[in-house]
Amino acid sequence: MSAMSYESDVRDGLALILGTRPPDPEPGLDPLLVTRHWLAERNLGLVPIADAAGFDWPGHWLARVRTADGDHAVVMFGSPSGPVHDPLGTLAGGGTIVEGSLLARLDVHLPIEEPYGAARSTGSVAAILVAPAAEAELVRVDSASAVAGAGLEGDRYRDGHGTFSGPGHGYQLTLVEAEVLDELGVPWEKARRNIATRGIDLNALVGRRFTVGAVECIGRRLAEPCAHLERLEGPGLLRPLVHRAGLRADILGGGTIALGDRVAAAD
Repeated sequence: MSAMSYESDVRDGLALILGTRPPDPEPGLDPLLVTRHWLAERNLGLVPIADAAGFDWPGHWLARVRTADGDHAVVMFGSPSGPVHDPLGTLAGGGTIVEGSLLARLDVHLPIEEPYGAARSTGSVAAILVAPAAEAELVRVDSASAVAGAGLEGDRYRDGHGTFSGPGHGYQLTLVEAEVLDELGVPWEKARRNIATRGIDLNALVGRRFTVGAVECIGRRLAEPCAHLERLEGPGLLRPLVHRAGLRADILGGGTIALGDRVAAAD
């Protein structure tokens, strides 16, 4: 059984739990990573279970079951847990649970459908910032060329040199609201995002297409702060930036982004 078949089992299991199946991955991308990114658009994530074989949970969870012909994903339910979706009978046939994941909301206060609200406002580009290498200082520029499927010319993520570079969704462009940074007294460079905006709710662009000037983008997930940001820029940034640190996006149609360009939802 191939890893790809296991990942397909995972998508089938999530379809049973959520009522909708995650999309099949684009060729060359890690299927599980793409599934995690799709879940993040819906305020969801897969949390690893430390002792999956002994896990006891009165709800759905995913078990990775190892058999003689490879690994399979099985949907478990109940306390004690048993299989509710195991079409090949892997557990009844002697398979062993080796891993498990629990589907959970990233923020328990927010819904799954449109977790960050509807995109209604429009805004503008207040700053464009690039860095040539991971952890290098960001510098402001008046305009930048956005390359579809890659990033901004002159920025570390354009060439895959960023700290969080990798194949998948949401690694090409980051945006942050200037109003948030100004309120917290955080210099825009310290946020380590590519574009600072004014006048638009970036969170509401998660899962939606939007334009920056003539450049077409798609919001993938929130650009949440992390311990790496505090290591680079100093302590105290993590907590006030939770759910306020911007947006991770991909570039669908390239072009030039300039200061003052309009930012707006496309659908």
